Amino acid sequence: MTPQENTKIVQSAFAAFGRGDIPALLGLLTNDVDWHGVIGVGPKVPQRGPRKGTNEVATFFQQVGSSVNFEHFEPKHFVAEGDTVVALGYYDGTVKSTGKRFESEWAMAFTLRDGKIAKFREFTDSLGITSAF
Repeated sequence: MTPQENTKIVQSAFAAFGRGDIPALLGLLTNDVDWHGVIGVGPKVPQRGPRKGTNEVATFFQQVGSSVNFEHFEPKHFVAEGDTVVALGYYDGTVKSTGKRFESEWAMAFTLRDGKIAKFREFTDSLGITSAF
């Protein structure tokens, strides 16, 4: 697939997340997806750590939904080369259990295989998120 096609798949994943359609987002992942969101956060952050496969990624999104209210979640720029797409953006939100806010610019790296997302890494202000939890 072309870098432009891969970018559209990643943009579709963000759009599905934005409308709360996690089943559609999971449909854009390979069955053996290698997923690691919020790299470097502390042990109180439930969605920390690597995940393997769509079932574990579904759990990741359940944990995000039950622990965070996002006020903003904005992918702003996409950079693609080959099978890699990097999204640069911003989010802010409130941790439901503590009422504390966090905000950060972020970079999210996606690797695609056969038209689906096979690998994901999120780089953000892990200290700020950990402190909010």
